[in-house]
Amino acid sequence: MSPGEKLDPLPDTFILQPPVFHPVVPYVTTIFGGLRAGKMVMLQGAVPVNARRFQVDFQCGCSLHPRPDIAIHFNPRFHTTKPHVICNTLHGGRWQAEARWPHLALQRGTSFLILFLFGNEEMKVSVNGQHFLHYRYRLPLSRVDTLGIYGDILVTAVGFLNISPFVEGGSEYPVGHPFLLKSRSLEVPCSRALPQGLWPGQVIIVRGLALPEPKDFTLSLLDEAAHVPVTLRASFADRTLAWVSRWGRKKLILAPFLFYPQRFFEVGRSQDAWSLWGGMQSCIPIRETGGALGRQGSQCPLGERRSGLGIPCPETPL
Repeated sequence: MSPGEKLDPLPDTFILQPPVFHPVVPYVTTIFGGLRAGKMVMLQGAVPVNARRFQVDFQCGCSLHPRPDIAIHFNPRFHTTKPHVICNTLHGGRWQAEARWPHLALQRGTSFLILFLFGNEEMKVSVNGQHFLHYRYRLPLSRVDTLGIYGDILVTAVGFLNISPFVEGGSEYPVGHPFLLKSRSLEVPCSRALPQGLWPGQVIIVRGLALPEPKDFTLSLLDEAAHVPVTLRASFADRTLAWVSRWGRKKLILAPFLFYPQRFFEVGRSQDAWSLWGGMQSCIPIRETGGALGRQGSQCPLGERRSGLGIPCPETPL
């Protein structure tokens, strides 16, 4: 892939669950539906210049005590005289025989795109588009339901994707394009028309990354019939959320503040509620009880999102 190459967005059928951007390591998440042959996990990020080691574990559960089995342990090590990668399996609290690859395809201070491709009998790994290793399963792949990332690694994005089974005897990998995290079309201030309106059971999702020294940001929806914008403001100075009227009047929202500098966030808007996600970890629906919002827009099934604390919006105008 050339540096200036333009990529089409990933099709919805290719993405099995929402991607995660800029997670804080250590990071543990559920793999929706578990692993099976034909799934692919994509990891984007960078290796710090002083990195010693990191690991990506495909786990059978996420308990702390007892420690869960780890079907696949992918462990690059940079601190030795000869950097290498270890793959292994933890079963019943005991590590099995290590599989070692002496030629490490990752380097300190550089970015990477790693694809973990799961076949019927083994996992294949590519680094920056080149095949790196394969590891035969020692535990059933169907037991894996958790991804864990630990150690010295800066993660930009984690994607859970769908691939076609490998052609018998074939050696080529499916295409794994990086997520497009920077685009001029998404620079703020950003405005988009929603001609189809907001329908029941659908939601608009805005994903973003807070700046290193953020002050505040606002998200607005305009009801064309009433010409009244619905504006949500997040203030980092006093860590508050508020509804803001067209005249600048604020009404504070009694809800936890889920936004942090340099942390990924999601804000969702369904037909009757705003929902906040901080780092994909927790969710707070903020519902409006007064006034119709008209037809707005829709893309994502609301059923994919988690419920949480409901906070009504004032029925009277601000």
